[in-house]
Amino acid sequence: MAVSSLLKGFAGGRSKGNDALRREVLDDFEQAGIGWIWASDAEGRLIYLSEKAIDCLGRDADELLGEPLPTLFEIDRDNPDEKSDRPLNFQLSARNKLTDLVVRFVGKTDKPRWWSLSGHPKMGPDGSFQGYRGSAKDITVAFQRKLEDSRMAEFDALTGLANRHRMDRRLDSTLAAYKSAKRACALMLLDLDKFKYVNDTMGHPAGDDLLRQVGDRLRAVIANRGEIGRLGGDEFQVILPDMDDRGELGELADKIIQMLASPYQVEGKRAIIGCSVGISIAPYDGLERDELTRSADLALYAAKNGGRGMYRFYSAELKDVEQERQIMLDDMREAMEKNHLKLHYQPVVSTLDNTIVGFEALMRWEHPEKGNIPPNHFIPVAEDSDLINRLGEWALRRACEDAMAWPENVRVAVNVSAKQFANKGFVTIVTQALAETGIDPDRLELELTETVFVGDLEATEKTFTALKRLGVRLALDDFGTGYSSLSYLRSAPFDKLKVDKSFVDSCTQKDQNSAKIISAIIGLSDALGMDVTVEGVEAFDQFNLVCEKGAKYIQGWIYSKARPQGDILAEIASGGYKIEPSGPDTYRPERRSVFRRIGVIHEDHRYEAVMRDLSKTGSRIEGLVGVPVGTGLVLDLGGGQLVVCEVRRSMDATIGVEFETPLINDGSGGLCTRHRVSPYALAAAGMPLTSLPPGNYPSSMLGGDGQKSQPQFMQVTVTRN
Repeated sequence: MAVSSLLKGFAGGRSKGNDALRREVLDDFEQAGIGWIWASDAEGRLIYLSEKAIDCLGRDADELLGEPLPTLFEIDRDNPDEKSDRPLNFQLSARNKLTDLVVRFVGKTDKPRWWSLSGHPKMGPDGSFQGYRGSAKDITVAFQRKLEDSRMAEFDALTGLANRHRMDRRLDSTLAAYKSAKRACALMLLDLDKFKYVNDTMGHPAGDDLLRQVGDRLRAVIANRGEIGRLGGDEFQVILPDMDDRGELGELADKIIQMLASPYQVEGKRAIIGCSVGISIAPYDGLERDELTRSADLALYAAKNGGRGMYRFYSAELKDVEQERQIMLDDMREAMEKNHLKLHYQPVVSTLDNTIVGFEALMRWEHPEKGNIPPNHFIPVAEDSDLINRLGEWALRRACEDAMAWPENVRVAVNVSAKQFANKGFVTIVTQALAETGIDPDRLELELTETVFVGDLEATEKTFTALKRLGVRLALDDFGTGYSSLSYLRSAPFDKLKVDKSFVDSCTQKDQNSAKIISAIIGLSDALGMDVTVEGVEAFDQFNLVCEKGAKYIQGWIYSKARPQGDILAEIASGGYKIEPSGPDTYRPERRSVFRRIGVIHEDHRYEAVMRDLSKTGSRIEGLVGVPVGTGLVLDLGGGQLVVCEVRRSMDATIGVEFETPLINDGSGGLCTRHRVSPYALAAAGMPLTSLPPGNYPSSMLGGDGQKSQPQFMQVTVTRN
């Protein structure tokens, strides 16, 4: 029988004795250790507690009596059996009956203490609430055993992170609580790139060790911002409550990617993996767990198919990427058979006299129906299949053949993927290309990235040795973007370093260290006797800066874009061994050509228009006539993306606007707003159902007939040109 029931029985039952007998029975009950008695007043302050209970807590009665119960105890959220998310003060203020409620003492004790609390509200003769009367008992030992059992059931034994079951439960409870409070919650799905290769080449024990290190690194990056779980295999999940700033989320995702790409020491060997991240945010991308997880999953697949080692936000435009991936593979195989793939060549120029010293071979694909498909779209798909080896071998042979028609002192550079480099027949393929084309090995430059160091280092070193024995040159591409490039320079026989374009893009910005990094790389290459090429130079402010830092070779649009072999031969035939730099005076962020229907809001009116150009800081818009310069507008890009801007140029039906807040990278080369208007606000404003993510919205946002109300705040006017 519960103590609270016992108390009721004594209060309203019969006994042969008097109140002294009742007191004696209760004293015997407390002394036996079966349970303790407690009571509170109408304000929730503790007014009585058994002496044994006070002794159990190791505190003086004066420290406990008179204190509000919620300041002494709290409901333990780690209790696997606790169904309610209501705090103790809420349950007491609601005057609910308490039945075996597990609470934890929040004061200082020699060790954590958990009690089981039961009680019922006591009402006076006049019906007034007089407080609680109840019982308690110490369940510390049993509860700690339950927690340990629950931990084994809810946590991954290998990494110590939460498992799928716990993450599902946490996400369900978080979304349920946040929906009513109209709060946001971000979800990240992570997939390790090239983990299977490490697992296969170094063994499963090494793979387990690597996963443990990944878990430790994720803890260091996420810290107390969210909960991390391992869903199984090499899949991880992160729940980030109250985060909806896509700028902040992108920075966090990028930090995770960089941290997990840093080399690992596994069983005395070095292993390198990568990471792709998909991000969705409630309530924008879904209100329930299944919807939010599916959105993050689609974003993750898009990140993996977009080049790996990148993050991607969910957007409504994402489709079945697996189906698209297979279609692209089939199209690539057909393109190879029909010779639709071409090589274009971008010159590498000496800054001393503007003489061409070499060309980099870049693959181009003009699809008969889809038009030009960028390499960063189809190369990653090829790398996920064996097709990359066929593409790589074709490009190597074609580049060597084309280079034979150039002057003998002009080199050709060919990109080599990590999968090609790891192919046991790669050295043989290079040997055959040299023999069949007759090109001097010193004219062939193989461009590699840090990913070639993944896996078997002994095999990697043997490949390096064999290639150098052939006499070909080796270049380390994207230098400075990884974590351990310096160690590679010590162990690998590179002839050239290539400064990544990302440093050049920001080298003229005052708040960036890119100029210093470029200077350091050039100085390092000089000290090691290596050549260095600076990539991506487009404007004269960049050109002048890198030249001041000592750049001897430049590759970028300021000299030339990549061009087909026919153009190269025509240039050479006309004596064009030199190229004068030509370009804008200052670099500005790339402005993309787009065709995107958007809404333009001015005061209480909304207009339909077409966006034609887009950059981080502005856009060109068509379809609005006679808009004065200086007019303030709000662009509706869809999905809650509203951009405040001001008209800077206006001519006929075309305006140019400058954004008040720059757009940010969406992780895949696109642009998006840092923040979005909550679907809750959109629903309250009467946005159409189709413009909102799926889910059950609070009834307060619906009209009396169960449908979302019609717009009340804006008059829609359509202007057609």
